[in-house]
Formats: sequence, structure tokens, C-alpha cells
Amino acid sequence: MSQDLADVRIVATGLYTPPHSISNDELVAAFNAYVEDFNSKNAAAIAAGDMEPLHPSSSEFIEKASGIKARYVIEKDGILDIARMAPKVAPRANEELSILAEMAVAAAREAMRSADLKAADIDGVICAASNMQRAYPAIAVEIQDALGIDGFAFDMNVACASAAFGIETGLGLIRAGARRIIMVNPEICSAHLNFRNRDCHFIFGDVATAVILERNDGAPASEAWDILGTRLKTKFSNNIRNNFGFLNHCERETGAAADPQTDPSTDKLFMQEGRKVFKEVVPMVSELISGHLGDTGVAPEDVKRFWLHQANLSMNEFIARKVLGRDATREEAPVILDDYANTSSAGSIIAFHKYKDDFKPGQVGVICGFGAGYSAGSVIVRKTA
Repeated sequence: MSQDLADVRIVATGLYTPPHSISNDELVAAFNAYVEDFNSKNAAAIAAGDMEPLHPSSSEFIEKASGIKARYVIEKDGILDIARMAPKVAPRANEELSILAEMAVAAAREAMRSADLKAADIDGVICAASNMQRAYPAIAVEIQDALGIDGFAFDMNVACASAAFGIETGLGLIRAGARRIIMVNPEICSAHLNFRNRDCHFIFGDVATAVILERNDGAPASEAWDILGTRLKTKFSNNIRNNFGFLNHCERETGAAADPQTDPSTDKLFMQEGRKVFKEVVPMVSELISGHLGDTGVAPEDVKRFWLHQANLSMNEFIARKVLGRDATREEAPVILDDYANTSSAGSIIAFHKYKDDFKPGQVGVICGFGAGYSAGSVIVRKTA
């Protein structure tokens, strides 16, 4: 899917960052305390060969494996409590705004202020994210109500590529007659993460982003970005998976002696085959971007910046290298992974939000999200003259 009509533009972005941050050192201290406690309580079984011991982690291992140094989370104490190792968030009454909607509304309001837009100026809301708080009512409709928007709203999930798919969907709605669409990406990734698993306990963080799209039929109220083209791709794979859904009822065992290798509840949390993902996703995404640029008539060397999904530093470096034919500089492929960790659908939008102000009219960049599914989406944008 690709068009070069530049009839829709991005006019604003917004970002909500939770107040709590966990450094690698803090996370490792909690994980290693859990490992010591687990091995001590299961010493006899381990000595008899009936159970494998758990192995400690380190900040150096995490940074080398991922490039991550810290992550923002909605709740910190529960994650660092070795008897729980999961965020502890108080339930809210049905009459209260849900926490996922609350995050999205904060990001959306920042975007609306940036573009000097009111609720009456927006026709629809898309909530595009990996981790929906519930099946229904749609989170997007709750966000729409909280913002006071009279129109329509719906949820969509294409994992880490959800923002790119959401932009394409908003673009299509505008071409069908809507004036403006606000697309939000609230991600509470810490709730689906197995903090007892050494290979993945460090990967994710929580955040919310927002993007406002509008019809390109007049002077924008503020700076804007013409959308030169979009391209989407999916290919089924079990190598990144989260089995928790509305057909599952999962009571997570929170005792310190729960075995992360055998506890059946861990099957409902995030799982991935990291090496397979790297091997299969890197060529898929680099070919998607290269082909999209070629079909849109943009040479790779004419792209000022690649705002890539922030999953793993090595993945981003390899993808940029394949597209450019050389190593990309941090200016060309900025990284927010070190502070935010992997925030699923929001990662590429955080990078765009934070690293776009130095563009001059006519300069081109690429927003690209990719992840479970497999799914990938490329959005080529040009700073409006």
C-alpha cells in the first residue's frame, strides 16, 4: 500500500511519560534478590537435579543485549517487590477513567494544545496499541468521551507496528471525508512482562503518544508534515507472542517460590525467540523501507532521519545500515531506547516527537514501526514548506 498524494499531513504529536523510572541497577538488584531467594528455597530440588537453578543478571548484560539503561513505568514498587514482581495498580470503578485512557488523554491534550485545536476540530479517535486494558467498551471511545469529541472512535492492535497502521488508517478516514483524526498509543507494557525471566525482564516500559492527522487543504495552524506515502506488511510468526486475552483467566502466582520455568501463568505473558526475531525481522523491515522509498521516488541518502521502532539497539543499527549501505549516525537514527526501553507502538512516535524540530521545509524522514505479528509499517513524511 503506497500513495504519493501528500493530501494528508501530521500537524502535532503529544507524549505522556509516567512519573516513575526504574534503572537497570534497580531492576537487577530486585531480580538477583529473587534469584537468590528462589535458589535458596529450592536448594534440595536443585541439588537432586530435579530443578534447574536460576542465574543472576547484570546491568552490563542488559545494556549490551538491548541498549536499554532505564524504563518508565506506571507503578514501581510492585515490580521491585520480589514477592510480586508485577505492577500493583489499584482497580478503578467503572465510572472512573481507566488508567490506559488517562495516559492517552494526557498525550492527546498535549498534541491538541500544540496544534491549537479543540475537541470540535476533531472527528475521530483511533487507539492503536499492543496492550488494551479490556475488550470493550473500546478504550478509544472512553478517550473520545474524556476529550469531549463528537464523532467516532475505535481500537486497533497490530502490536509494535500499531502506530504506523494507525496513521495509515487515519489517513484513509480523512480521504473518506473526515477532517482530522487523533491517533493515540497508550502502552502499559510492564503489565504483560515476566519480571522473573532473565532474558526479557528488562525489555519494556510504559508511555503514551498521540498524533493528529488532518486534510491538507489549507495552511496548517502550526508546523506540519506532509505524508508522502505509507506501506504496511504482515507475516504470521509465533516468535513474539502474548497469549493473554479475553478468553483467558490468569491468576498470576506471586509467591517468591513460583518457578518462572514451569509456572503455567507465564504462558500468558510476553514471550519471544529473540535470535529468530532478529534474523527474520531485520531483513523484512529493511526491505520494506528500501522498497517504499524507491517507489516513492526518495533516495535513501535524501532521508534526513529514520524514526525507528525502539525495540533493540542492534536491530535499529542493522536496519539503518541495510537501508543506507553504511552505519547511520545517532542524528540520522535517534535512540530513545536507553531512557524509555521498548514502549511497543509508541517507540517510533516518541523518537519522532523528540527529534523533529531541527527539520527545514522540504526535508524528508521515515517513521517505521515493527514487531509481533510479524508486522511492519513505514510512513514517509516531508516537512511542510
